[in-house]
Amino acid sequence: MTWRPDLTVAAIVQRDDRFLIVEERIRGRLVFNQPAGHVEEGESLLDAVVRETLEETAWHFQPRHLLGLYQWRNAENGRSFLRVAIAGEVSTHEPQRALDHGIVATHWLSREQLLAQPSRLRSPLVLACIEDHLAGRRHDLSALSFLASAAVARSA
Repeated sequence: MTWRPDLTVAAIVQRDDRFLIVEERIRGRLVFNQPAGHVEEGESLLDAVVRETLEETAWHFQPRHLLGLYQWRNAENGRSFLRVAIAGEVSTHEPQRALDHGIVATHWLSREQLLAQPSRLRSPLVLACIEDHLAGRRHDLSALSFLASAAVARSA
């Protein structure tokens, strides 16, 4: 049997003691998540996280570190996810920009505010990424490679 997890990226952005969080409507529920989404065909992981952050928050994201890779299986529907979490910072904000479908608002929330509302977290990935970020986990972005061409040199 072939296992095909959904490949997603997430932006982990901290300012002071608060994190950039999106509030989104998923199957009728309002939940909290990092700016995150699926990697599109032909897109690098870094391009995907920059795009998703802009689309979901109207903030321009600058990746600084690979936080980690997170594998999670949703017991409710059996879907599996491989999340690539990337820490960075935001600069320019475009408040007039329309946000992605389903995004209700963006917030700057503390870890404690998120812990106080566990039923509002979209998945356990939200807190796992925050905990790892606060623990100082950092990996160089050079660990992420994107090979734009499938051409392979062959010897004759």
